[in-house]
Amino acid sequence: MVLMRKDSDGMRRIDGEGVYLRAPEARDFTDWSEIREASRNFLTPWEPTWAQDETSRGSYRYKLRRYTEDARDDKAYALFVFRDEDDALVGGCTLSNIRRGVALTASLGYWAGERYAGKGYITAAVRAVVRYAFEDLDLHRVEAACQPDNMASRRVLEKAGFAQEGVARAYLKINGAWRDHLLFAIVNPTG
Repeated sequence: MVLMRKDSDGMRRIDGEGVYLRAPEARDFTDWSEIREASRNFLTPWEPTWAQDETSRGSYRYKLRRYTEDARDDKAYALFVFRDEDDALVGGCTLSNIRRGVALTASLGYWAGERYAGKGYITAAVRAVVRYAFEDLDLHRVEAACQPDNMASRRVLEKAGFAQEGVARAYLKINGAWRDHLLFAIVNPTG
């Protein structure tokens, strides 16, 4: 089943429960910049250190180029999450580190704007992205990691069907320091 479909504007999108996802575009800059800037204090404990110009137009253009190249090369797929009812940008999901061959695996990352956190949008988006990974990208496994004290992120993964598999010490450099992470994964039940 192909989950990626075209909307009325001809854009390819993935539908979820109350949300849809699509690749970031130049027209999304203002919404993206505003939500990221308004959520800076909320997001920085859980993300790599932000660049000085993190939410600038130039930084966004660079990200768009990288997202396009990564998708073309089947290395990663960056997606923005929009609320169905009003098309508000609420966050993002990324399938990265895609490994083909015997692994058929990707790593999942996600974020929510502070005002949209805890409302189920990212859980719905993660479920939709996992279906996309299994049914459209033919992946076998999706992995995710979160810091042990990020209870909201843990709940997202658990509600989306991920199982905790272990702990990785000093796994990722987050907000300037190497942090331990809990490792989660979900496996395609159909193979």
